[in-house]
Amino acid sequence: MKEPITESKTATKTESELQRQKWQPIEYVGLVLLIVILACVFFFDKEFSGMFDAMFTRAYKMFEFYLFGASKLGAAIVVSVMTGRVLERLGLTDALMRLFLPVMKLIKVNAAVVVGVIYNILGDVNAAGRIAGPVVMKAGCTKDEQKIAIATMCNAPCSFSIIVLGIIALSAAGINPLPVMIVGIFLPIVLVPALLKLFWRNTKAADIKDLPRFTPNTSAMDTLFGSAREGAQLVFLFILPAGCVVFALIGIMEYFGIWPVVTDVLGGFFSMIGIEPMTGVDTIMTAGTLAMKNLGTYLTDGTIIATTAAVKKLIVGSFILANSAWPIQVPLGQIPAVWNGVVDLKNGEIMRAALIGCFLRLVYAAVVAQIFGLFF
Repeated sequence: MKEPITESKTATKTESELQRQKWQPIEYVGLVLLIVILACVFFFDKEFSGMFDAMFTRAYKMFEFYLFGASKLGAAIVVSVMTGRVLERLGLTDALMRLFLPVMKLIKVNAAVVVGVIYNILGDVNAAGRIAGPVVMKAGCTKDEQKIAIATMCNAPCSFSIIVLGIIALSAAGINPLPVMIVGIFLPIVLVPALLKLFWRNTKAADIKDLPRFTPNTSAMDTLFGSAREGAQLVFLFILPAGCVVFALIGIMEYFGIWPVVTDVLGGFFSMIGIEPMTGVDTIMTAGTLAMKNLGTYLTDGTIIATTAAVKKLIVGSFILANSAWPIQVPLGQIPAVWNGVVDLKNGEIMRAALIGCFLRLVYAAVVAQIFGLFF
């Protein structure tokens, strides 16, 4: 039996239909956009097509970096995830929790926040997020502690190769790498959570009895092949799409001539705060691996001559900055893509935590460079 149509339902329906017939503000925006696009195609067809070509060309560099280029970053990430999962299966995560538990108790933060940064040093920032995210949740970290974990992870190198290339560059400059590594890489594991706890205060110290065991019971073959598949998914489903978005935006700025101005301004800023400008720009905009590789080349071919304390200070600052979650596409794209859906945080919260971590690393690099400059 049909329900009789009442006046209220008719009125509601009519009101809804009338509301749908009205132009919404976003529709006016779309109309203006359509007119602008048609005008651009008619009057500036070459410039319009050139802009999209610049976007495609720049975005393709992500595929060069991770799939087809000499850096072999895609394969490195797959191997990093696989290595991390094997180490996890062999009890490394549980051992790390035991070691850092007393220190984290002192600052009243869940020890799980340091798992990501440790895995980052051992492997890759994307692999670290893939492994550390579930660990953070399994350990019962609060939302503030999840933010601390992400920001702390951003203070370790995106790739283990950055450390190796950086050691080569430091040695070429006549700088002992060990104290630089202790202060620049290992000390922040404790310093960053202690600092961020002042702002993200909903933290609690965990006792070993409150934490689950993190060593899985998977078989050897399942660990190896499952983790390799996980690494490949990470590259194709998360890193490449996120990186292409950022690189496409950079391509637009390059096409309109904005990008060289940005890099010039950044170079002057880095020089002022104690970071070698050329490698600083490489770190922020491209990759820390490229920055450290270029730094070694500059030192051997005579582009940079490390004979003065001022120059050595710049090299130390470059090394510490490179060993971080920079370049820009990592905090803006890759970290949110990897951590989103794994932790309780929204995408914007993940991005902000990553950017805060990267900003802290920039400040820390400048401060440590000045301190080391006093001893050269």
